[in-house]
Amino acid sequence: MPTSTDAAPAVPRDFLRACVLLLLRERRAHGYDLLDQLASLGFARSDPGRLYRTLRALEAEECVYSAWEGSKVGPDRRIYTLTRTGAEELHRRAQGLVGAAELMRDFLARYGEWVALRRSTELEALVAGSGAESAAGGRSEESD
Repeated sequence: MPTSTDAAPAVPRDFLRACVLLLLRERRAHGYDLLDQLASLGFARSDPGRLYRTLRALEAEECVYSAWEGSKVGPDRRIYTLTRTGAEELHRRAQGLVGAAELMRDFLARYGEWVALRRSTELEALVAGSGAESAAGGRSEESD
């Protein structure tokens, strides 16, 4: 049974797939570039194998296309590009995440009725919809 009071953020199953699709929608990239970008979305760089397995699966499903690109410095790199099928999959996954966000908001609002959570401004905005200041009851985090 966990004893830590700090819970790791829970993300939806297969969230990595949605994140990779999103990053490739923004621009084509090679694997290590994706690893760097995934850090801003909460993924550690410590598991490149997981990323490459995901990329291979996405390519098998024709969601991404890859091709070798020559490099003047270092080895050639496989560059990944989002396909139309991948863009459609990204849209489906984004719709699912909207539904998950709504469920999380409802859960946190109900849980917050019983337990005072130390909330970030972003969480307050999510729970309250808009007007995060009024949802915090005028309190600052320093007064918690």
